[in-house]
Order: sequence, then C-alpha cells, then structure tokens
Amino acid sequence: MKTKMTEAIEKQINLAIEQMLNSKNIYIVSHVQPDGDNLGSILSLGQALKSKNLDVFMLKSDEIPNDFMFLPGIEYMMDYDGLGYVDVLIVLDSGDENRIGKNKEILGKANLVINIDHHISNTYFGDINIVDKDASSTGELVFEIIKSMGIEISKEIGTCLYTAISSDTGSFMYDNTSARTHEIAAELLKSNIDKSYININLYQNRSLERTKLFITALNSLELYYNDKVAIVAITQELLEKSNATMEDTEGIVSFLREISPVEVAIILKEFHGENIKVSMRSKKYVDVAKISSYFSGGGHVRAAGFTVNSTVGKIKASLLEQLKDYI
Repeated sequence: MKTKMTEAIEKQINLAIEQMLNSKNIYIVSHVQPDGDNLGSILSLGQALKSKNLDVFMLKSDEIPNDFMFLPGIEYMMDYDGLGYVDVLIVLDSGDENRIGKNKEILGKANLVINIDHHISNTYFGDINIVDKDASSTGELVFEIIKSMGIEISKEIGTCLYTAISSDTGSFMYDNTSARTHEIAAELLKSNIDKSYININLYQNRSLERTKLFITALNSLELYYNDKVAIVAITQELLEKSNATMEDTEGIVSFLREISPVEVAIILKEFHGENIKVSMRSKKYVDVAKISSYFSGGGHVRAAGFTVNSTVGKIKASLLEQLKDYI
C-alpha cells in the first residue's frame, strides 16, 4: 500500500526510526485529558516498539478516562516519578509543550524529543517533528511509522490504532477523513480486530451519570446568531447535580453540532479556580482553530479549543464577540 506522505515527512519518520532503534530507552508521553487518538497512538506505538525488544515506558500526564480502559496494553500506562534517565522522549498528539502537563519537565531531561502530531497549530517543539496537518489523526501517522519499521500489525496494535483513528474522525464522519484513512482502516480490519467490540466501547457505553449530565446540560443550551451558535456550560454545580465528572461531558459538543441550524457548537467546562476549558466544533465554514488561536489555543479547522482563566460569563461574551464576524 503506497503512502501519500510528503518526502519531508518520510524523511522525519526515517530519522525517528533510526533514533528509536538505537536508543537506550524510550518514553512515550500522553497529553492532559487524554482522548482515544492520544491513548490509542501511545499504546500501539509502545507495543510495536516493545516487539523490537526495546525498553519502552508509556507515561500518563492525567487520569485515564474509563471509556478507554478496554484498550489492550492500558495497564502499561504509568507515572514518570523516579524512572530516571530519558534517552528518547516521544510526545504524541500534542500541539505544544504545555499539552503534556506535569510531564513537561521531562522535555529538558530527554536526550532527544520526537514530536508526532496532526494539529495545524503544532509549534514543532521536537528535535524530530513528524507533523502532518492533513493526517486524520495521530494514529494515522503512527500506523505509517509502524509499517515503515516492518512491524506486523497484531490484533492488539490494530485495536489501538483503529480506536485512535475512529475516535478522532467521529467514526469516519468528519472532514479530516481521507481515502488514505479508509485504506488504513481496511488494513487494520485484516489484523483480526473486533470492530464491534471497539465500537460498543467507544460509542454505545454511556453511563447513567453521563446520561443524566447530558440531559441536564441540554436544558441549559443557549442559541445565538439565528441559532447558528450553540453554547452549553458545564459548571461544577451541574456536575454535582448529576453525580458526574468532567469526563462525562464527552460527546456533548458533537451532539450540539448535529443540530440542523447550528454552525458552531461550543462547550465551556468550568474547573476549579476560574479555569475554563473551551471546546469548539464547526460544521461547514467557520475556522474554529483561528478563533481558538485568539485565546492562545489551537486545533483543527473544524475542531479546536483552549483553556483560559476566566468566568463562564466573561469567556462566553468574548467568544460571541469573536464569532460575530464569521456568522
């Protein structure tokens, strides 16, 4: 299967493979609030490198959501504390250094940093940067790396890669899905993965707490600009009322985008200490990555976000002000 990657990216992949195969140890780090693409990419690459008898450590930067506890190899995820010398550090699915949270300090300890990502806002912070904004997911890039190393896609690796790609393409519905994405998915299906098992865990496993939060959140839905902008705020009070956690907000913003007149869907997540995380999705023409960049965030044209110290009311007003020229 011929790759559609550019020569520049192929060169970076070859450089990364050379460094990894000759490393004393390899650390692969997650980002904060890890999602399916992030965890699926880490676990697939980690297990592939382990098959080469390399010393590989997979680090978590945050708690792992229950949604992804079904992934093979998830038990390998650990904290960095006390692990010592870092020869090669691989950062996956992170647009900048701050995305890896508490593990940012390891960047300065590593002999070499490999940055693998598909976000258009990536700052190219690695010594080797495998960054392709046209890739559907980081999982798609990891697939290319594993294949370039001549490593067989096992059922376990295939399960993690399929999860990475499916979750970041909205089950192959989003605009970032390409012909290459489907080619890779087809090859992963040949590795004897249980597609039904993966889809049930990803898309048909909503807890009662998440369901209650979903219903309560929709009751607070606000629409602006002739119903083209939909906003939901998840406050700490709302979480307590539903006996839910912030992890249970997964899927709400995508649901908002599916409302017929809505072009931009926004979810505001209130953490403690006036820390607001904003996730944005658009449908046809609004570049939410550009809007997010105004708030020092980033992402993709149709999916982006940022974190800011503010209040729900203030950030909502600022977002609406930014959006008025687009809608």
